Amino acid sequence: MSGAQENKRRRPSKMYLVACDLKIQDQLEGTIRLRRGNLCQEQEQEGAGSKGDQLWVKVLDNGYMVKIDKQLLIEVPSELTGLLEPVSDPESRLALLSEPKDLHRLAKMPLGASLYVQIGQPGELAEAELRYRGPLTRGNTAVLFGLLLKGSAVGRGNSNGSYKGHQLFACPEGCGLFVPANQIVLSRRLRANDDRDNREHSSSGNQHQNISHLNNHRNQNAAPPQPSTGNIIARVAEPASAPFLSRGPASPPPFQVGQRVCFPLDDNVHGGEVKFCGPLPGRASRGMCVGILLDSAVGNWDGSYKGEKICSFPSLQYGFLLPVSKVSPEPRLRRQPPPLQTPKPPISSPTTTPKIALMPPQLMSAKLALKPPPLTTPKPAAKPVQLPPTSPVVKPRTPSLLTAADKLQVSNSAPGPLSPGLDDGVDGEYKDTGLEVGSMVEVNEPPLFGVIHWIGRIGGIAELVAGIELDQELTAGTDGSYLGERHFRCPANKGLFVKLRNCRRDSRFPAPEKPVNQVERCNSIAFAEWGSERVEEPTPPVQEEEAKEMYQGCKRGIQGHLNSCYLDASLFSLFACCSSVDRVLLCPSEPSDGPRCSQARDLLRCEIVNPLRRFGYVCASKTMALRRLLEAESSDAGFTNQEKDPEEFLNKLFQLLRVEPLLKIRSVTQTQQQLQECHLYQLFPPSVPVSPSSPTPLSPSLSPIPMFNSADRMRVASVQTLLETSFLHAGLKFAEAPSCLPLLMPRFGKDFKMFDAILPSLTIDITDLLDDTLRQCSICQAVAEWECLQCYEDLDITPGHLKQYCQICNTQVHAHRKRQSHSPLKVGVTGGPWDGPLQGTRQRLALFAVTCIETSHYVSFVKHGPRPDDWLFFDSMADREGGENGFNVPHVKECPEVGRYLSLSEEKLCKIDPASLREHARRLLCDSYMCLYHSPELSLYK
Repeated sequence: MSGAQENKRRRPSKMYLVACDLKIQDQLEGTIRLRRGNLCQEQEQEGAGSKGDQLWVKVLDNGYMVKIDKQLLIEVPSELTGLLEPVSDPESRLALLSEPKDLHRLAKMPLGASLYVQIGQPGELAEAELRYRGPLTRGNTAVLFGLLLKGSAVGRGNSNGSYKGHQLFACPEGCGLFVPANQIVLSRRLRANDDRDNREHSSSGNQHQNISHLNNHRNQNAAPPQPSTGNIIARVAEPASAPFLSRGPASPPPFQVGQRVCFPLDDNVHGGEVKFCGPLPGRASRGMCVGILLDSAVGNWDGSYKGEKICSFPSLQYGFLLPVSKVSPEPRLRRQPPPLQTPKPPISSPTTTPKIALMPPQLMSAKLALKPPPLTTPKPAAKPVQLPPTSPVVKPRTPSLLTAADKLQVSNSAPGPLSPGLDDGVDGEYKDTGLEVGSMVEVNEPPLFGVIHWIGRIGGIAELVAGIELDQELTAGTDGSYLGERHFRCPANKGLFVKLRNCRRDSRFPAPEKPVNQVERCNSIAFAEWGSERVEEPTPPVQEEEAKEMYQGCKRGIQGHLNSCYLDASLFSLFACCSSVDRVLLCPSEPSDGPRCSQARDLLRCEIVNPLRRFGYVCASKTMALRRLLEAESSDAGFTNQEKDPEEFLNKLFQLLRVEPLLKIRSVTQTQQQLQECHLYQLFPPSVPVSPSSPTPLSPSLSPIPMFNSADRMRVASVQTLLETSFLHAGLKFAEAPSCLPLLMPRFGKDFKMFDAILPSLTIDITDLLDDTLRQCSICQAVAEWECLQCYEDLDITPGHLKQYCQICNTQVHAHRKRQSHSPLKVGVTGGPWDGPLQGTRQRLALFAVTCIETSHYVSFVKHGPRPDDWLFFDSMADREGGENGFNVPHVKECPEVGRYLSLSEEKLCKIDPASLREHARRLLCDSYMCLYHSPELSLYK
């Protein structure tokens, strides 16, 4: 290959922007629509197969390969391509390219420069500092800007300066942000410095050529090119609308932002400050308009056009939109005369008098000569320092004449971002700004900081006025008096009176979020970006690797909101990987159920359980709807916003769904043996005196459970042991084997636990806890006819297990002198009599989930497969995005290490040092609240 050919091949492809909306006819895909501003990459170099006035280009926004007339394309200078590439909005690309000066400023802006970034609501600007500029990954040409947020925006970022593990710059967590060029607003000082440099150095020829090329499209009517017939895929572009009109003018706009202007309205001339000058979105052909911040409340524009925020105003009454032809620069006669240059040393550190301050008439002339120079870095020039404009020397006037002077002062000011505005003449409107007595505020630009000590009215001034105590002395300050009337007290030269609408919150501190009704906020609109889908089809739970792949990660599980962790953990434990409780979802509706029952069943099945099993995620708005139904059904008004316990939630839920009780228990000590039904069972370790004839056990004197409580060992009990002792000493039996058995662990307040650790037994044997069931003798395995409570603690006969005997063994065991005081109970034998050893199947239940609590926060562990290490950990509030009005981020992670501890015996577990337990194992063993067991075989029939 020749050198010329190699250089030609390596030359980077040109980039273009589509000049107008296009429709492209394709033989295979039909009509392809392109938006003006779509970014295209040239695919063939000129002279090498690209003949005529058409180019083959690849549209980077959608990947289409199309042929477009060159007249419908705007070439992008190579040095600006990287800045436009990450901009997702095509209209924003055109707007940026129409202002190449701003793009060049961004391209050469030094690191550490101050700027503003659009963040949050449309039109909301935040102060930031440039820390990085360039691509985020290797091989990428898109240029993004890494910013350090400052002032009230601190904590509203989404990074610490790193991207995918690569540290691009350093900053605290939540203070970094990567944004494209269209979200950056240059500060006025940076624009002024750059304009001065541009006057000293001529602009590059490529820039003028690009502007000329961009403006040439404004008056061209491009005829649609004819389709090519020589290709199988013939894609030809034709304009879908009027010829392209650039959003940006070729020459600078007639008015600059911040310039003073005036206009006639209702036989009066009103003045204000330009906040916007340019064409409206989608109306470039109709000329430019001017948005004005008015001096008086006669406006009717909020700064938006067709839903797009163009600029910001304090309120609707202070914004006005006019065609540029009806606006004129404010004449000098309406402005203040030039200042008197008779500076005098100030009382304290030099600080400019706020332009928006209200100065009493008697202070105007007295303070005039004390006006210090502005806070700007003096340059070594022979020219005198220009002082800011001040009020003319006037004679003392009555308060009625003060209004005009005040309006004159304000009209010449250039306030910064303002708080929400006020309607003139309405008391109490200042509450809408969020400012009140005691609020920390700033005024003027550069800002002066202080605290509001008084808000009220001053004679002759139609608006509310704030009295502020400044942080530093001011030559034009007072001691809290105005026109001889004291409104508050402060040190001399620290008091300042300004109109309340010119006050804004202190940008050095984050603004407090407005209190929001979190119950009403949790809806499909506010949680739209976090929403989950509805699934009508019955969806079985997933298991093993499929469950781990679907559930594991952030934004997985059930999203928490407003103290909902008790509900989230309970539902995830019951339904994520187990179907033993699915009967509550599939019960047929009865006429007596009521509308709330059917609504709750449909909500639980189609909005929560099925989406959880299908997609692995459920939004908090779905569970909030269920909480509202529970609150409406019960007399308890706290289900939507208060902390609850899982057993309270499950009982209310099953009652609402008219679910048949999961457990049926009978007392064997009562003569009538009345059947009791419930959904959960609370384990109560017995507190009975030890039998005097039994040897002293290792456990405490008031518990028959073997607890290893030496000084260097944990007190440990298994769920199997707790269940047996609780049933035995309460004289209870299961009337029938349950398909699902929720067991609540014994806890006595948050500061005291009866056990250091509770071992959730992987399987529990309930054979000996079933009533009217054949049981084996503990000694000879024949059919048992007697059961003895006191023998449970006997260390000579299999301690820690239920003792039941046949007739012969019962006589022999209790013939011993130390057991003669025992009182064995007769056990009913069904279908008897029976002879010989009993060969039967033991009834066992398997552990499938554990709900734990720590500091009033519930989490869950779920077993998702048959292996001992198949465990998942779920936390509905593991992370948080935003502040008080933010969103919780649920998290599911794999925790195979807990399987190793669950396979240990009580004796081995009690010897483990609690400090050596890993976090998940510690939470599972030491903070267990509810253990869920099930019988997969029985669940098929119930």
